[in-house]
This record gives sequence, C-alpha cells and structure tokens, in this order.
Amino acid sequence: MRRLSVKRSRSALHKSMRGGDCDASVYWLARMLEGGEDPRYIARRLIRFASEDVGLAEPFALVQAVATAQACQLIGMPECSVNLAQCVVYLARAPKSVAVYNAYKSAHKCVMSCLNEPVPLHICNAPTQLMKDIGYAQNYQYNPELGYVRGCDKGYLPDSIKEKRFFHEDDIESGWKLQFGGKPSDLDGGVSDDCSQEK
Repeated sequence: MRRLSVKRSRSALHKSMRGGDCDASVYWLARMLEGGEDPRYIARRLIRFASEDVGLAEPFALVQAVATAQACQLIGMPECSVNLAQCVVYLARAPKSVAVYNAYKSAHKCVMSCLNEPVPLHICNAPTQLMKDIGYAQNYQYNPELGYVRGCDKGYLPDSIKEKRFFHEDDIESGWKLQFGGKPSDLDGGVSDDCSQEK
C-alpha cells in the first residue's frame, strides 16, 4: 500500500509542477522521499520534465535538472533533498512549453507511417564522382556562405512531406519566447529571410 502511495505521488508531483504550484510540488517531493523513493529516480524524472513541460520556454531548466541529478549522485540522502527541492520549485515556477515534446511526437508518428522516405539528393553527401553525376549534393546551398539565410534551399524534408510542420512556436509560453520567437531576422546571429543576401 505504501508503494502504491509513492507511485501516485510521482504523478502528483509532475502535475503540481506542470500547474506551477510550488507548495504542492515540494510537498509531493517530500512524500516521495519519505516513502522511500530513490532520489536518483526523482532526478531522472525532473530531467524529463525540464524538456517535456518546460522546454524552450526556459532552456536552462534542463541545466538545473541535470545539475540536480549530479548532486544526488555525489552527496546522496538526506543532503540532496534540498537540491531536489530547489529544482522542483524552479521547474514549477518556470514558464512552460510543450512545443518540442509535441514536435517530436508528431515527427515520430510521421516516421512510423513512412519509414522509407528517401533523403533528398541535394542534402546527401557526394564523396565520389559517380554520386555527383547522379545528382547527389547538386545545388545544395551552404548557409554559412549566404549569411545563414533561411528558405533558399530546396528544403530538407522528403518530397512527400515537404510541407509538413512539426514544430509550432505558439506552444511556447511567454518567457524565453521573447528571445526565441519572432521573425528569423530578429534572432541573435542576424539570420535573414532575404534570399538575395550574400556574404
């Protein structure tokens, strides 16, 4: 019965962090630890949460979670309980995004339904003359030489799904989106939409 309670606490912790409730998150963490849950297991779940539920809304959440896992490995219980609590509160307070999680789920579903789609020839390497003769790497545009221009190549997806979009930026809660979002030209590094730009 005690083990069942610990398993239910796992779900409660995840949902509390997802909902941004710091108090409930710390409470369920304490329940898990006092119920005998391995702190390293909790840390692994926090690493997953950092990418699945926080993601690009706060990229440093993953750094925090990985550091917490290292702390658990290095000092163990009971000292690492405070490291876990710090991470749990951090993740609960962080802005949330499932954009990457949903993008991968969508891409995985697509791959499983069309496993054998060929790689477009223009993005295949051509180490031999024969491969060049049959079209490998033909007309590939090397972005660094164009100032990292987007949308000037033939595309990178197989032809049958070339219009497919997996990543949707609207799934990112306000936070890091202020830097990540917007037009490509607004990003750090001077990425441009202008296909006529040359370096």
